[in-house]
Amino acid sequence: MTHTHTTYTPDELLEFIEKLPRFPLAHLPTPLEYLPRFSEALGGPRVWIKRDDCTGLAFGGNKARHNEFLIADALQQGANTVVWGASIQSNNCRQTAAACAKAGLACHLVLGRGKAADGPDPVQGNLLLDHLVGASIEIVDQPEGPEVAAKIAQAAARLRGQGYQVYEQDPKQVKPLAALSYVAATVELLEQTAAAGITPDALYVCSAGATGAGIRLATAALGHTSLVQHITPIVWPWDPQATMTQIANDAAQRLGITTRLEKSDIHVTEEYVGEGYGIPTEGCLEAITLLARTEGIFVDPSYTGKSLAGLIDHIRSGHFTSNQNVVFIHTGGTPALFAYNEQLASDIERRSL
Repeated sequence: MTHTHTTYTPDELLEFIEKLPRFPLAHLPTPLEYLPRFSEALGGPRVWIKRDDCTGLAFGGNKARHNEFLIADALQQGANTVVWGASIQSNNCRQTAAACAKAGLACHLVLGRGKAADGPDPVQGNLLLDHLVGASIEIVDQPEGPEVAAKIAQAAARLRGQGYQVYEQDPKQVKPLAALSYVAATVELLEQTAAAGITPDALYVCSAGATGAGIRLATAALGHTSLVQHITPIVWPWDPQATMTQIANDAAQRLGITTRLEKSDIHVTEEYVGEGYGIPTEGCLEAITLLARTEGIFVDPSYTGKSLAGLIDHIRSGHFTSNQNVVFIHTGGTPALFAYNEQLASDIERRSL
């Protein structure tokens, strides 16, 4: 049950957000498109797509929005170096490194491969782009999560010891700020759906963190009743419902609004992760192919492909009627497609037999 003392108008929410420091990075607003052939292939509902793969920075994605607030915070704190990290094909790191290049900040990335290396890591996909924008890169054997986070903290401490002014990937600091970007994005989206003459019955997004927390905070603050369904690409060693609730409430406090969420307000599923993070599922591969062949839009094998697979499964399972409207929020990630070229080529060949 959402606890909120006030329902805000879109303009009121934007006024609160505009008081915060912001470094322009994203091409906004991103398009909202109806997917007629994709919808027809599934027999309804009417599926729309919010094209946050079109935010512009380094091939686009949701982190361009995040970094408008994070880079501004880093600059305000007098940082000259950003220390960030995640997996070796991280969209987050690719866009953060590009944002640093644009802002004139050094960027050090700690990238987890998740296992001991059999050989050199192919400089492909997001990793190639990390190099191109000039990030210094430290590849470790640990998987994304607490182990890579510990390596990030070690790198930040080492660089501070060398005299750098470091802005670090501290979740308590950065996640609420990042979530605020998706409060603004949700206002943008709902203005677009209103202009299109629809009220979305559900919003689907690949998230178990700041992006989804911001979306859900915005719908609660606006009194909007759409289901927000979060589909996570990874099974974290913590409770994603509790984490997202905390991020949303910390973001609300930072914004100065009275809206607060409870765990029951967050609808998140790990059902579509499959064997593990970064390992494409059969549903994910089908989703990539179906969207590409009906609409000419690409999703990636690690993130948006899995969340789209979840939406497809929910549609086929009868969650929606043919006259309802569902919005899929495309959070980007397409450069990772090139790092999965062999697996995708094999899948394409299998489907053509």
